[in-house]
Amino acid sequence: MYAAPPLLETHVFAKVPVDLEVRDRSSDWLAGRHHGRPTSFLEGPSFDREGNLYVTDIPYGRVLRISPAGRFEVVTEYDGEPNGLKIHKDGRIFIADQKNGILVLEPGDAKPKPFFVRANLERLKGPNDLVFASNGDLYFTDQGQSGHHDPTGRLVRVRANGEVDILLDNVPSPNGLVLNLDESMVLLAVTRANAVWRVPLVGSRVSKVGTFIQMSGGGGPDGMAIDEQGNLAVCHAGLGSVWFFSPLGEPLYRITSCTGGRMTTNLAYGGPERKTLFITESSTGTVITAQMDVPGRAMYSHQ
Repeated sequence: MYAAPPLLETHVFAKVPVDLEVRDRSSDWLAGRHHGRPTSFLEGPSFDREGNLYVTDIPYGRVLRISPAGRFEVVTEYDGEPNGLKIHKDGRIFIADQKNGILVLEPGDAKPKPFFVRANLERLKGPNDLVFASNGDLYFTDQGQSGHHDPTGRLVRVRANGEVDILLDNVPSPNGLVLNLDESMVLLAVTRANAVWRVPLVGSRVSKVGTFIQMSGGGGPDGMAIDEQGNLAVCHAGLGSVWFFSPLGEPLYRITSCTGGRMTTNLAYGGPERKTLFITESSTGTVITAQMDVPGRAMYSHQ
């Protein structure tokens, strides 16, 4: 439908050091994937106000912090499967944990604590990613093992006042998500459908959900980020790429991994002007970067 977009180069920013690679144990998550045994699997990039990049390590229950100079340290390690991560503007770290629900790590605490684990008295399937609206409402995807065989993944909103809305419960593998610029719509990566859905918000419900971008190949869309002009960056896990789309859904760029790895899973804007995309390439334990012309939209942590 469209011509192949121009390619943008990437460069290695940081790689998990040997002393933080895990080689002496497995996990339920690794056993369930049947795709080898990586020594880390990075996800959930998010920046704090000091410019440190936080990432999760799903199979080994770790949150890692990477300094602006690329130095890694372990923030917390616990019995869980942390995936998406976002930082509240009050400094709390919220984690979408596939095993334990939505967790929160308070400043100074050694371990995260439960924040939201049941929706209408029903246990969550397995949260994947999350994002804050400018008013403090928290949106997250409850993916579990949903797919075309079981299209029961959910999009959930926990309002700042504690009210809960199950916005969608029929999604074949909901994954990354962002809000559009005026926050009237959720853009939702639906991995097993290999598509990005547009989810208009109407009060406590949604209306006329449709396909915004239909993709092909790889394993499907994963994490996403949006810039100040409404352009959408979409990680394509399994293809080793990030696609960059206009607000109309037209492909503008393809950003390819310089590591040779194919698991480009999630991304965040950072750097002094927020014009650098920091991308987790999970299969190699690497964070790579690409330079962009337009700043990324400021996250709730920086508002």
